[in-house]
Amino acid sequence: MKKFQYEGRGNISGIRIRELRIQRHLSQSALAAKMQTQGVVVEQDVISRIEHGARLVTDYELLALVKIFEVSSDWLIGVE
Repeated sequence: MKKFQYEGRGNISGIRIRELRIQRHLSQSALAAKMQTQGVVVEQDVISRIEHGARLVTDYELLALVKIFEVSSDWLIGVE
């Protein structure tokens, strides 16, 4: 798979995902578990790579995060 970068990062939502996770007092493992309840199988290391911008975020992962954090996808990607 070809790697895509934007301003040196694999995604633009990782910073906000980390911010929300910390605000909600969730560990990376706890967030991964919540995503699994949404049907998205990820582990703690995937959350870490997303937050650090080392991995892209798929549309179905973004949808799960929107549902978990009750925010808009626009907010997660920095439009709002």
